[in-house]
Amino acid sequence: MATFAKSAFNTASYATFRPVYPESLYKFVLQYHRGPKKLCVDLGCGPGIVTRKLGKHFDKTIGIDPSAGMIRQAHEGAQQDSSRDIEFWEGSAETGTAALDSGSVDLVVAAQAAHWFDQAKLWPEMQRIVRPGGTLAFWGYKDHVFVDYPHATEVMQRYAYDQHPDKLGSYWPQPGRSILQDQLRAIKPPEEDWEDVHRELYEPDTKGPYSGEGKHLMAYELSVGSCKSYVRTWSSYHGWAEAHPEAVAREKGGKGDIMDEMFDEIAKRDKIFRDDTFPVNVEWGSAVIRARKRGGPPPPSEPSERSDDLDMMNVSSVEEDAESARPARSTYYPPHGLNARD
Repeated sequence: MATFAKSAFNTASYATFRPVYPESLYKFVLQYHRGPKKLCVDLGCGPGIVTRKLGKHFDKTIGIDPSAGMIRQAHEGAQQDSSRDIEFWEGSAETGTAALDSGSVDLVVAAQAAHWFDQAKLWPEMQRIVRPGGTLAFWGYKDHVFVDYPHATEVMQRYAYDQHPDKLGSYWPQPGRSILQDQLRAIKPPEEDWEDVHRELYEPDTKGPYSGEGKHLMAYELSVGSCKSYVRTWSSYHGWAEAHPEAVAREKGGKGDIMDEMFDEIAKRDKIFRDDTFPVNVEWGSAVIRARKRGGPPPPSEPSERSDDLDMMNVSSVEEDAESARPARSTYYPPHGLNARD
């Protein structure tokens, strides 16, 4: 997570071009949750998008991130709605919660952040702060796939993970990236403290939309130009750019950088990638982990609504309120996703 904490990291681009989580994901988490909704904590909150979204449902919400730049970005976003009791603290997931009372947290989440945490230090603190019966929800996404363009996906994977100095593979912070690539399987809530653990995984394919295995978390139609902007938010790209200051992207008036080179190679076969306005279908490999702190009350005998049986057909296409005020760049395409009926 050190890359995102660097002062040179472009937090505004990160907030703008990272994919937006669908409304269905929040429903998936909230309908799993039982009991009070007094305090929610968002670990590795980044620019605060998830913090603000969950802030609608809790009396108080706290976002915590080690990056001062991300916290500034989060504060700027929170100014759009001063009616919510939301705070942002600078700190790590392992120690940034020290000021919280034991058993005070109803829901703790980590969105695209848990793979950076020190698991040995994290779990004792989660056991301390979450109330009995409280909820933990960690989720993340790995590489995106151009589901209709196998060649483009193969080229992108090669540039992303080849260990040659001129590629990005050696610039991914480890072990975090490997944990994410393996869909958070290394993240295991200790059985002595957590129960009712669920994992939802999705592995995309290049045989068209929804051709992968599992229930997808995020699927978008993006312009080629937005795809280029998104890959420049990768932590590996930031590391590569620091090592190659002479390589300036064409969009900034330079002769081109590694991402320009990558899309040039893609466009040799798939010529549509020459047009930054052309829309392409994109899906991300993903993982969602949900767990409950042991010691809570037994579940209702006849729950009114099943958390694992939601209907994505009733979910809006993109997130609402402040987050949807971004530049027009994507369209979420349901159904068949995380909360589609089996």
